[in-house]
This record gives sequence, C-alpha cells and structure tokens, in this order.
Amino acid sequence: MPVRYWLMKCEFSECSFDDLKHNRPDSTGKWRGVRNYQARNFIRDDMGMGDTVLFYQSNCDEPGIAGLAEIVRAAYPDPTALDPNSNYYDDKSTPDAPRWFSVDVKWKKAFKTYVHLKDLKANPELGEMLVVRRGQRLSIQPVRKREFEIVCKMGGV
Repeated sequence: MPVRYWLMKCEFSECSFDDLKHNRPDSTGKWRGVRNYQARNFIRDDMGMGDTVLFYQSNCDEPGIAGLAEIVRAAYPDPTALDPNSNYYDDKSTPDAPRWFSVDVKWKKAFKTYVHLKDLKANPELGEMLVVRRGQRLSIQPVRKREFEIVCKMGGV
C-alpha cells in the first residue's frame, strides 16, 4: 500500500504535540473518542501503518500544525466505546460489532516553524486543502501529497 497523508486534529488540552512526544509511552498516543462516521470510516477503511500525519492542534489560541506523526497501529475497536465509565461510551457498540475505531500515532518530527491556520489559509496553493475550507470541521482529513509537501516546507521540514 502506498503511504497516505492525513491531517489529524487534537484539542490542545487533550494532547498537544509536545505531550505526545514527552508524556505518552514511547511517544505514542491512542487516538480514541472519534464519534463522527466519516472520520471513523477514514480510520477503519483507509488509514494504515506507516501513513504520515500532520498533527494539528485545535481549540487553542493559535490553531495549526506542529509537526509530523506516523500511524503505528492500524484500526482496532475503540475501547472507550465499550467502557460505561467513559465519556465516549456507546451502548450500541459491542465487541462483536464495534461502531467506533482507534489508531495509534507516534511522534515523528517537530516543525521548525509552527504552521498557523491563518498561514494555511493565506497560501493560495492550499486553497483546496480541506482544513482551510469554510465549515470543514472534520477531525481527520485526507491530505494530498502536494499539499503535504507544501505544509512541510512551510514548517521548515
């Protein structure tokens, strides 16, 4: 399978890019709690080990892309959906028929320059990138190779 590129949004208070590197075992985070069917389908059907992720920090003063991560474990049932004590519990999900899925992501490389959302929007070459489109709030988005290359250049990588 060819490597695919993704933008994955994480709320800064849940796990910043620095948290992923320094505060998660082996700099690896378990991407759980996704409760949007389109994002779930990307996780379940399209993401694979070795895919590269633009790690986007959201719900913070300066939303944007801090660096790169890698998918190190492909889709598996999201355990939070089966845990009645979790905020992400789903009583319609079962071990035999899971509704929600997770992937594991590993910190790979920090950008030299943080790529702010406003800078993504200002770059005319990224006009079709999903994250810059009005109303696009999906937490997991595919990224075209050319978009990925442009963003990496903006980040100094």
